[in-house]
Formats: sequence, C-alpha cells, structure tokens
Amino acid sequence: MPVRPMKGKIMRRCMIVLLCVPLFLLGQERRSLTIEECIAIGTQQSKSIFISRSKAAAAREKSSETDAAGLPSLKLSGSYSRLSPVTPFTISMGPTTQITISPSILNNYQARLTLTQPLFTGFRLSGTSEMMEYTAAASEEDLRRDQSQLVLDITNSYWSYYKAIEFKRSVEENLSQIGAHLADIQNMQKQGIVTTNDVLKVKVQLNAVELMFMDADNAVQLALLGLNSTLGLPLNTDIAIASAPEFTTQDILAVSGLIDQAMTTRPETKSMELRVKVSEAAVTVAQASWYPQVAASANYLYANPNSRIFPSVDKFNGTWDVGVSLGFDIWNWQTAAHQTAQAKAALEQASAGLAQLKDAIVLDVTSSYLSTMKAKQKVAKAAEGVTQAEENYRITNDKFKSGLAINSDLLDAENALLQAKINYTSAVVDHLMASAKLQRSIGK
Repeated sequence: MPVRPMKGKIMRRCMIVLLCVPLFLLGQERRSLTIEECIAIGTQQSKSIFISRSKAAAAREKSSETDAAGLPSLKLSGSYSRLSPVTPFTISMGPTTQITISPSILNNYQARLTLTQPLFTGFRLSGTSEMMEYTAAASEEDLRRDQSQLVLDITNSYWSYYKAIEFKRSVEENLSQIGAHLADIQNMQKQGIVTTNDVLKVKVQLNAVELMFMDADNAVQLALLGLNSTLGLPLNTDIAIASAPEFTTQDILAVSGLIDQAMTTRPETKSMELRVKVSEAAVTVAQASWYPQVAASANYLYANPNSRIFPSVDKFNGTWDVGVSLGFDIWNWQTAAHQTAQAKAALEQASAGLAQLKDAIVLDVTSSYLSTMKAKQKVAKAAEGVTQAEENYRITNDKFKSGLAINSDLLDAENALLQAKINYTSAVVDHLMASAKLQRSIGK
C-alpha cells in the first residue's frame, strides 16, 4: 500500500519537470556562451548598430563630397542639332557675281570641355566642409554611444537570465529539502510522534514551492527570450551561462573624479560638442551671401561650324577661352540676414543642449555611483545572511530529527534559507548591473 503514494509523488514531480521544459527549445542545440561572447555576437548581429554604422559611413562620404566642391571640376558636354534651311547670306559683286558670306549649314556639331575653379565663395565652401567634417565625427561618436548602450543591454539581459536560473535552482533545492522533510514527518506520523495537521502543513508548503518552481521556470524562459532578442539570435536558441559573476572589492573613484572622466570620455558629450561646432560653421555658411562669389573658368570648344569663325564653314574647328566671373547679391530682401539669424538661433539651441546634457551626465554618474556602492554593501550582507540561514537550517533540521524542534521551526528555517539564497543572487546580479551602468555612465 505505501507504494502508491510514493508513485503518486514521483508522477507529480515528473509532471512538474515536464511542464517546465520549454517546448520551443526541444531539438535545439545548447550553446554555452560567456558574457564576452554574447557582447561580440550582439554587436555583430545588432540591426541598430548596423544602422548607426551606415549613418557614420554616409556622413564620411558626404564630408568627402563637400571637400570636392572646392577643387577644380572638369566637364565635357556635346550636342547635335539639325537646322531648317534658310537662304544663305550673299553679297552681289556685279550682275553675274555673288559671294556667299554665311552659307546655310544644316548639321551643327559641338563638343565643349569646361574647367571651373571656385576662387572665393564668401567662406561658403570652407564652412560647409567644416560642417560635414564635424557631422561625420559626431556620427562616429553616435556609433560609439549605441555600441556602449548595446553592451549595457546585453550585460543586463545576460545577468538577468543568470539570476532567473539561480532563482530556479534555489527553489529546486528548497523543493528537495521540503520533500525530504515530508518523508521524515510522514514516518513520524506513522510512529505517532506528530499529528496529521503537521503533515498537512508540510504538504501545503510543498505545493506552494512547486507553484513557485513553475513561476521560476517561466521566468527563466522569458529571460532567455529577452537575451536572444537582445543578441539578435533566433528566439528558440538555448543558451547556457558560461560566465560566473565576479564580486570585486576594488575601490571606486570619488564621484567627482568619475564626473570629470565622463565629461571627457562619454560619446554623447563629444557628439554634442561636435554638433555645436557644426552650428558655428552653419553661421559662417549663412553669412556667405554677404560676400561676392568669384570663380575662374576655361573652355575648349570643338564645333562644326564654330561660331567664332567668320564666315561660317562646314568644318570642325577648335577654339578656347579663359575668364573670371564675379557675382554679388545687391538686394535679396534680407534673405542672408534671415538665414544668419536662423543659424545663430540653432547655435544657441545646440549650446544650451550641451549644457543640459552635461547636467544630465552629472545626475547619471552620481545616481549610478550611489547605486553601485549600495549594491556592493548588499552583497556582503546577503552573503552573511546565506551563511547564517544555512547554519540555522542545519541546526534546526538536526533538532527536528532528534525531536528537539517542532515542525513549524523547520519550515521557517527552510523558508529563511530559500529567501537568503534568493537575496544573495539578487544582490550579486544587482551589483553587476549597477557596475555595468556606472561604466556606461562614465563612457567606458
């Protein structure tokens, strides 16, 4: 008869384990990845990083395109036209003699080679070149910012997955402890040492932990989905944690030193400073209309007929010319003044944005520093709590088996040990995440 309850327990445990196996992982190869490998995979797979990298490449090409505008340009053009017949222009030299001055040439061919070199553009070309150069550099900093944020996201996802696994493991250990406790108390019941109510208390606790185990397994699956999504891997990829959390007692710089470091190394600061320079160059470009525009040009014309040769002949001839052109807007209804005012307003906005960003960095670094220090203290306290809870459980369990402790004492010790292990895992992971956020806040 005792065999049936035991079989029922085994079947129930098996059902719980089977329910906790994620169906979407069946048949998938398990990949063991370290945090460094995850960062490498995520950086390579990330679509946002690909977009940022493409933007930076486009900005560099735009800068090169702008630089080319100040260099000599050579242009070749050609044309053909068929003219309608007209009466040739002739001069009569007598009753029988006529001289044709301008014959009617119906087929016209023309090829022109033009060389142009801007000489002075009111600093428009140099200003535009600076704008594009600073924009390209700012795009590079934006790429660094996105990469840094991705590293932080991957780190958080990786250790969140680790935290979920450790939570599940702690619950599983507690489940095993309560199972052993249940077996002991059932034997005591048979001996008449404890009451049925004591057995029911353990069973209630066992059911509660079994439900907690299901929730813990679900949390593992959700954390794995989040990690795969962050890495850009298929969502059904099964990943095993290969990195162990490292708790360092190394001292952290004073918050003032961290703020100074962040101001010089964070890509957001560098990007915003470069965009302020872009706005300064934009003011120079806007003021270009107040200056004359000077350019040199040279042309070589190879045409049939060539209009510079008189009289016209049905023959290809080449001619050339060189010159300098000057243009100046005398009155354009203050368009240049309006454009300059817009550019200066944009410069003021960029400067204010930079100051606002620096204030935000001070707040970010300070809050990250305080969170890291608090998390560091919690790890030590949580580790002490685990040691105490393990010793308490050992002593209480021995006393219970010896009849010196009641059932409720052992249940409390089991709960305290479970909570202590959960608190320790949470403290370690929170410290890792806080440290990663602090590193991100100072531009590392």
